[in-house]
Amino acid sequence: MPEEILKNFLDKYDLKNKTIIVGFSGGYDSMCLLDMLYRIKQSDGYEEMNVIAAHFNHNWRGEESLREQEVCRMFAASKGFEFYTRMASAVLKKNENEARIARYEFFEEAYEEFDADAIFTAHNKDDNAETVLYRAIKGTGIVGLKGISENRGYFYRPLLKVSRAEILKYCQKYNLSPNNDSSNSDTSYKRNFLRLKIMPALENVNPSVKDALNTLAEIATGENEIIEEYLSKFRNDVLGEDSINPQIYSKLLKPAKMRFLHEFIQKLDLDYDYKKIKELYTFIEENITKRNGKTLSLASAMWLYVDEKTIEVIPKRKSSIVEELPCEVQINGEGEYVYNDKTIVLKKFVENEIFVFPPSTSMYAYIDLTDIKPPYQLRTRRDGDVIVPFGMKGSMKLKKYMNAKGVARHMRDSFILLAKDEEVLWVAGVGLSNKIGVIKSPTHVIEIKQD
Repeated sequence: MPEEILKNFLDKYDLKNKTIIVGFSGGYDSMCLLDMLYRIKQSDGYEEMNVIAAHFNHNWRGEESLREQEVCRMFAASKGFEFYTRMASAVLKKNENEARIARYEFFEEAYEEFDADAIFTAHNKDDNAETVLYRAIKGTGIVGLKGISENRGYFYRPLLKVSRAEILKYCQKYNLSPNNDSSNSDTSYKRNFLRLKIMPALENVNPSVKDALNTLAEIATGENEIIEEYLSKFRNDVLGEDSINPQIYSKLLKPAKMRFLHEFIQKLDLDYDYKKIKELYTFIEENITKRNGKTLSLASAMWLYVDEKTIEVIPKRKSSIVEELPCEVQINGEGEYVYNDKTIVLKKFVENEIFVFPPSTSMYAYIDLTDIKPPYQLRTRRDGDVIVPFGMKGSMKLKKYMNAKGVARHMRDSFILLAKDEEVLWVAGVGLSNKIGVIKSPTHVIEIKQD
């Protein structure tokens, strides 16, 4: 029974009384998941579970999308669950990978907004079979054959052992009326083509092909664990957040290099196949010993730069890597400071002066420097940067903060930061750290002026 599978899942990961974000499209899978959580919440020991339905409107189908959003809102309200939604600011390009990235960034935003413990997505057993088949066709290797992970970080997939047929039966049993996304029948999307055309053809060869593909995923997972035991000893020395250590990477055997490149591509949320990984491998091998490096396009606004000292992702191609590395300016007190083509002014706040908090997108801020003494630095982001978001106590990685604020990936290196070593105090135009946020009265005003 799906309900028992979900209960066992909640108990397995100790999530039964936690705050859970549910990715809620309003389709059969996610409506089934949300309804089951509602029914389980009525059981003894699950009453404290807090569920938020998070709906991302891709803005692909106009009025139809808006109607589906309203169905989701009303269903969540009928179950007493908070509803959190956002529509893509412009019509999102109908690209499966770009849509996935936008959707998951929205989920991460919800995760931060509600200080949640987990994000649930409603991927099911059939989805997993289709994913394994898709990755096998793409030639993604043993890692790809693992299929969809049951748990990755704070993302969980509690329905991976539940078939699509069981989900449909559940919806019929409880008279649920899910959204019927018209795009699900559009075979121009690769996933739909596999589900509607290829999988039925394969079932003519093996009626249990979905079970076979799920078994293959289990086998690949086990084999991968053996490999992981070996690679885990030096992974952190090889892979950075947006970089690879060329000194250690160059000493590895080719299979280990290929494996790490596969992981690197995954971390960047890029579509990949064996051909792409091999292209990446060849490019690095050709340039890893060169003093003057080269760039390779990874996506529309993302390039890989490689030389004898560096393998890293840059936001766009430059004729010289030196040109794109901004300087660091040290601030020792009040005054004017020049940073590239901008002037930054730090001045004392005049007592009794009336002030109004600027919006987070402003290029000036009232701040309280009572507890944070100079020197400070003006610079762009670096690996290891953290920030304590205004109104919060704990710190988070700057990357996660920018995710939550909706800052586009390719723009993140262009924002000016006020920092104290690795502690980010202000992301200009985005937001302040709680360390210098004003509670009663500011001590200073900081402003960025365009020259």
